[in-house]
Amino acid sequence: MTRRLRLWSGLVMLAYVTMHLANHAIGLISLRAMNSVLGWVVWLWGNPPAQVLLYSAFLVHFTLALWALWERRTLRLNIGELTQVVLGFAVPILVVQHVVGTRLSHDVFGTANNNYTFVLWVLFVHSPWHGALQLATLIIAWAHAMLGLHFWLKVRLWYARLQSIAFATALMVPVLSMLGAIEASRQIAALAADPAWTREAFAYFRLPSPAEQQVLSEITNSLGWFFAGIVAAVLLARFMRRLWQRRHGLVRIAYPDGRVVEVTPGTSVLEASRLVGIPHAHICGGRGRCSTCRVRVRGAVGSIDPPAEPERRILRRIGATPNVRLACQLRPKGPVEVTPLLPPFAYARDGSRRVDFAQGSEREIAIMFTDIRGFTALSEGRLPYDVVFILNRYFAAVGRSVESVGGRVDKFLGDGVMALFGIENGAPEGCRGALAAARLISERMAELNASLQDEIDQPMRIGIGIHAGPIIIGEMGFGTVSSITAIGDAVNTASRLQELSKEYDCELVVSEAVVLRAGLDLSGFPRQEVEIRGKREMLAVRTLGRAADLSPPGAAAPAPETVTA
Repeated sequence: MTRRLRLWSGLVMLAYVTMHLANHAIGLISLRAMNSVLGWVVWLWGNPPAQVLLYSAFLVHFTLALWALWERRTLRLNIGELTQVVLGFAVPILVVQHVVGTRLSHDVFGTANNNYTFVLWVLFVHSPWHGALQLATLIIAWAHAMLGLHFWLKVRLWYARLQSIAFATALMVPVLSMLGAIEASRQIAALAADPAWTREAFAYFRLPSPAEQQVLSEITNSLGWFFAGIVAAVLLARFMRRLWQRRHGLVRIAYPDGRVVEVTPGTSVLEASRLVGIPHAHICGGRGRCSTCRVRVRGAVGSIDPPAEPERRILRRIGATPNVRLACQLRPKGPVEVTPLLPPFAYARDGSRRVDFAQGSEREIAIMFTDIRGFTALSEGRLPYDVVFILNRYFAAVGRSVESVGGRVDKFLGDGVMALFGIENGAPEGCRGALAAARLISERMAELNASLQDEIDQPMRIGIGIHAGPIIIGEMGFGTVSSITAIGDAVNTASRLQELSKEYDCELVVSEAVVLRAGLDLSGFPRQEVEIRGKREMLAVRTLGRAADLSPPGAAAPAPETVTA
């Protein structure tokens, strides 16, 4: 509820700031258009219900921001998070003069000075310093809001595709706003050169008297010191709390690499990692939304409180076992040992990965192996830079193909790739995904060969083997060299099928077990019975000269072979 209130109150204020920035941008059209639109903006936000909503949103947002500052056990944040916090607390201190001089002046003393002609004259002709300060305030408020939106949205899987557009929009709005305000102020400055125009233009305004102006100035100073003082009071209270807690004992948190961190009670595991600079994934910034900070934890009875309901919902979503917790929510009361389950550079999509298979489980999935044919000959006589360049282009083509259909690149093996399909959605879907990935790989290899035709003597050829069956999947390895991988007979068989592509001089060898589970008709391609080392029974496979000949999803199957008697 706290996060939702903070989000919705922020969105209300963002709507207010956005309308003002857009109103400023209209200054690029004309001052008259700017004033005309301002009338609608004042009508919308000046009515009592809207004012109650706006002021309530500010009070809620500022109060919850103070609470979040109090709750933090460390201010060692990344540059984006720290910038958002600093800008957020700077906004009320900077904006108070403008609010008091316009809105409060009108509501308390009945002044009538809410017009762009007068406001721009005051800010850019009468007192240019205040004009520059108000423009900076709007930019600061906008930057704070955009960083908040970014942290909120970056856990969404679709956001990565729109991030460049979002960044361009976030940059364009304040730039147009500043240009509009500057252009309108230039017009005002030119008109104000005539004293007669100034007297005539402002004759109908009800401006505050000197006594009222003195009162408004005192209110402005008092509010500015109040906002600055309350932030300073929270920071001081945090410091006193830390001193008091250190006198009453520290909590010991041990990490897999042997490092031990001692922190005050109430510090989360994620905050402990930040305190000593231990890399720890946290896409959402420690707000308990992305689950990328998940850890396996072990501790004595009483050292760990059970998860609260919001954390419990996230843990259920990722299929967490009882010894898995979110590092941003886990605040141990006694010594614990923790092991991060995702690498520090995890992406938002990794947060949707279930935990149960990382612990070790048996599943039925599809496995793919790919390999470059004759890579030794291809790399002979080339500079290391050229070899690495070509390999990385090949790995990128395979990796993008695998991930685009929901597969997972398991590992790179020299010039080969092992990929897994259907870990979370079952063998039939995994088999369809593996065949779709094989088709995409073949198509992208053709594109890669075309782009490298001046670099290599002959096109690169690859071999692909696909099989499906039961495997054991889990996190295997030691220390930092550990990852989720699969082992089992089906993995060995898929590797063997990739090797058979050399013997059959084809690009793809796929077992009929995969074809049947995928529900595809590959009767138009040659069928072979092959012997797999260590197995008594023969394995039926289909061989394809080009994996690109596979029908794309929804397309008709290829025509069966014509046999001449």
